[in-house]
Amino acid sequence: MRLRLPAERPTEPPTGYKIAHPVLSQDGTRAGFTGVSLGGALPYAVLDDASCVYGLRHRPPARRCDCGFHCVHSRAAAEALLCTAEHRAAVLLEVSVLGAYIRFERGFRHARQRVRTATAGPCDCGAAALVLADAGWGRPGWRALAPACAGCARGRTSVSLTGFARLAGQGLRVVAAGGGTGPAHPGLPAADGLGVPELVAEAALLQARLDWLQSQLARLGERGTGGGEQG
Repeated sequence: MRLRLPAERPTEPPTGYKIAHPVLSQDGTRAGFTGVSLGGALPYAVLDDASCVYGLRHRPPARRCDCGFHCVHSRAAAEALLCTAEHRAAVLLEVSVLGAYIRFERGFRHARQRVRTATAGPCDCGAAALVLADAGWGRPGWRALAPACAGCARGRTSVSLTGFARLAGQGLRVVAAGGGTGPAHPGLPAADGLGVPELVAEAALLQARLDWLQSQLARLGERGTGGGEQG
């Protein structure tokens, strides 16, 4: 005889933690995440329902399948996954466990989730992340992003932390490790709701892009001058 745990009836959705890669749609109008293991080929939105990665016709999380969203109970356990080389560019997610779920010793497998907060780690150079920049890989129709500083993001497709949050919607918060919130969209943002740290970060990002453009113009000027001398 198999003993079954009693059904839970929580008054509030349980909280879980996981890591994922932020992704930006090819046209730059949508943002979401993609997992680091099972189901990583299927990007998901901030508020989304799980589907069976094996294409089976049952509702996740099925007891005899691995389908469904996965998360752990402990923030520290999720942060430990960021230590591995292949996960260094991932971000830490705090999620609400929604719908049906199966509780395990270390976490949940669940049917639906809402990503509440995404925390971006430092840039590869060690500086605090100001943007999420093209990571050099992706999924069909989606460009994977990685935390980056303004200097290292120069010349790459990028979006600020708050810009990514706006594209993702559903009240998502995106913060840099340490609690700093990123600046608004790196294009020409509206200043409404931005504080001094955000505006300073925005100015640094724009200055880095201006420096890059000036260096490219100088290089083109040198080529043009050289061509005139040869003629």
